[in-house]
Amino acid sequence: MKAIIYETYGPPNVLKLTDTENPAVTEDGVLVRIHASSVNPAEWHGMSGLIIMRPSGGLFKPKDPRIGTDFSGVVEAVGSKVTHLKPGDEVYGGRNGAFAEYVNVVNAVVKKPANVNFEEAAAIPTAGVTALQGLRDHGKIKPGDQVLINGAAGGVGTFAVQIAKALGAEVTGVTSTKNVELVRSLGADHVIDYTKTDFTRNGKQYDLLFDIAGNRTWKEYKQVLKPNANFIIVGAPKGNKVLGPLARIFNLKLASLGASQKVIFFIAQFNRPDLDILRELVESGQVKSVVEKVYPLAKAVDAMNHLGTGHARGKIILKIR
Repeated sequence: MKAIIYETYGPPNVLKLTDTENPAVTEDGVLVRIHASSVNPAEWHGMSGLIIMRPSGGLFKPKDPRIGTDFSGVVEAVGSKVTHLKPGDEVYGGRNGAFAEYVNVVNAVVKKPANVNFEEAAAIPTAGVTALQGLRDHGKIKPGDQVLINGAAGGVGTFAVQIAKALGAEVTGVTSTKNVELVRSLGADHVIDYTKTDFTRNGKQYDLLFDIAGNRTWKEYKQVLKPNANFIIVGAPKGNKVLGPLARIFNLKLASLGASQKVIFFIAQFNRPDLDILRELVESGQVKSVVEKVYPLAKAVDAMNHLGTGHARGKIILKIR
């Protein structure tokens, strides 16, 4: 099968298209013929070889050359212990090595939303699960909450706006001029153009701040947080070669010690129930994928460079078949 791998750390041009053996289906696994995948910041950080990640991922070169997580496709075969899916089912989910024609998945795979194509389905897993778990589990969002989403037009942000609305919140999205109408079309009650208005100085305070952009100091963030608000850190700029975005996250956590607000950083965990919830939200019309551009698998380097600009609008997709 065709697959993208990286055998050394570095910029996107370390990625290469190669021929490799198809994965074998395990007794508890699902072999998926992948139609589409999407690129995420996590893949960028793994590819670039952050020092903090190397003890587990490989000190001098990656232990596992596969890359990619999100996928959508068709079930080719199932193991003897699998009962929830069958060959021919259209599915989506997450598994390392998804920049490839096939993947064997054990847990994080469910039927894809019936009303979207494979490219739109592949946009959902990482960004959708991150938004859902961040808002629901860590942000403790409640109907009527005032929610601010900083970075509302990116991959996670577009899902966060819609999921927060579906959970009953009043949503304010922060984005750039070119994306104001997009964020409004996703259901945001209010949209702040950060090139014209400083959201930390408009006197408004929120029950929940969902921060993807990671572009302000704790002192600035605190001005928009109610005394018992939850501040969920999802993203941050690339940072240095040692800690990457974690450097900024650690600084925010340190600066907020003793504050009445809860400052939370988390890494989303794939599970079938949450993928099913996202499918239901998409099928009901409450959530949709925003896809900025689709690249063929052979152009994975271009797709990753696009992600690296830091200004992607929604999701960037790799079309595999």
